[in-house]
Order: sequence, then C-alpha cells, then structure tokens
Amino acid sequence: MGCEKFEFLISGLLDRELDTSQEQMLRGHLRVCEKCRRKHEELLRLKEVTDSVRFKDLSEEVWAGYWKSIYRRVERSLGWILLSAGAIILISFGLYESLSQFLADPEVSLLVKIGVSTLGLGFIILLVSVIRERIFAYRRDRYKEVQR
Repeated sequence: MGCEKFEFLISGLLDRELDTSQEQMLRGHLRVCEKCRRKHEELLRLKEVTDSVRFKDLSEEVWAGYWKSIYRRVERSLGWILLSAGAIILISFGLYESLSQFLADPEVSLLVKIGVSTLGLGFIILLVSVIRERIFAYRRDRYKEVQR
C-alpha cells in the first residue's frame, strides 16, 4: 500500500475520525515509515498551533460602527423602497383619474381597458425606476467634477 493512503489516514487520526482498525494499521505504518512519521509530526505541530489560535476581541467602537453601517444600509434601502412605492401609487392615481372617463366608458372593451391600464402602470414603474437609478448613478459618479 502506498504512502498516499496513509497521508490521508494521518489527517483522519489527527481529527479523530478513524475506526480502531484504521488507527492500528496507521500506527503500524508510522513505526516503519520515516516519511509518514515526519508528516504526522508536522501536521500534529500545525494542529497544536491552530488549536491555540484565538480571534482578537473587537472593541465596542468597532461593533458600534458595524451596527451603524448595517442600520444605515437597511434604512436607506427601506427609504428607497417606500419612496418608489409612494411615487408609483401617486402617479398611478393621477393616471387613473385622467383616464377614469375612458375606463368608465361602456363602449370600450374590457381587454382594451386592461391593456391601457397595464401599459400605464408599466410606464410608471419604469419611470420611477429610471429616475431612481439616475439619482443613484449621479451620486456615485467619480468624474462629475471633471470638466470636459
């Protein structure tokens, strides 16, 4: 059996994942194979070092800044959602009021009324979306101060 299989078993031994027969077979191999014994000792030292490593505790200032950042992002996202929804509702209401006679006309078929309403609502949603994206892009434009 080649040493490649034993190298895999060495990791299993360090992680306590081997059954009794695998462990006995590996320990027997380690007694006769210098290369695998060195590999086992090297990995054992590495495991001891990594087991002793601890994360540094973060200060209250760092945590406060982190939560402020999260709050700010959530707050802005919610603000944009509400602004967009409000604009869509108000513009839709204005469109409805301007088209109310058209929609109330019994001569116009229901399919045409639905089509015009859907077209108008889609236009409003796209309009609000484009305006919002343009505002977003303008605020983040790195070259707005550069003269052409």
